[in-house]
Amino acid sequence: MSTQRFAILADIHGNPIALEAVLKDIASCGGVDQYLMLGDYAALGFDPCRVLKRLMEFKTARFIRGNADRYVVSDDLPFPNLEEALKNPKLLGRFMRVARSFAWTAGAISACGENDYSSWLSGLPLEMRMTLSDGTRVLAVHASPGNDDGVGLSPATSDEDMEKMVAGSEAELVLVAHTHVPFDRLVAGVRVVNPGSIGNPMAPDLRASYAILVADVSGYELIFRRVDYDRQACIEMNRQVKQPSWRYIEQFLLGQQRPHWEAKDPQEE
Repeated sequence: MSTQRFAILADIHGNPIALEAVLKDIASCGGVDQYLMLGDYAALGFDPCRVLKRLMEFKTARFIRGNADRYVVSDDLPFPNLEEALKNPKLLGRFMRVARSFAWTAGAISACGENDYSSWLSGLPLEMRMTLSDGTRVLAVHASPGNDDGVGLSPATSDEDMEKMVAGSEAELVLVAHTHVPFDRLVAGVRVVNPGSIGNPMAPDLRASYAILVADVSGYELIFRRVDYDRQACIEMNRQVKQPSWRYIEQFLLGQQRPHWEAKDPQEE
């Protein structure tokens, strides 16, 4: 079997400017045979419709859902939910911002008209599995095996905890997203890889992040890529369209957003 090339993309978050920069970079590297999409496509960005329309143009791609995709098309919301906010009035402001942001995205994709993006997002699976030509079994999830949410897997996850979370995955390579920080770890014979975020990368490297997987019968190679894009244009567009989470998004684009494992308060926004 000939060599196969896969682009691993995650956490686009409604940012078409970053997505187009990544797709241009993929083309400059010779293109890929298939896209492996790890979730969080539309929410928390200024143009979810443009992102989803572009993804629908992929001729060969496999998609799973992220937690933000689920929030857009269901009654679920991230912390805090209404009950938690009512118990602690200090959280009401955050609850309102979160609820307004996902409602804004849901309204935007419903108004696109061209495709039923809501139904498409609702039908996305929790995981995908595949076997590379050398026999390597691959499991792709958004946060961790069996979950699209939670703390996920990160560079700060201990080997012990990571081993527990991937135990029983029945895969030699586990692809994850969610925490927006790229990493490559080997625990108990399982390689765990996060390609990073396209739309909202974490500081200190604010360039869009993704990975290319090259596989043949002799084995596979993972290549991490970083691509710069016009973050100031994204800031201006989020303000222009009055995205309810524009201040939160700017924290990413300006390098002010810290990973949750570095935050003093894990509940702070």
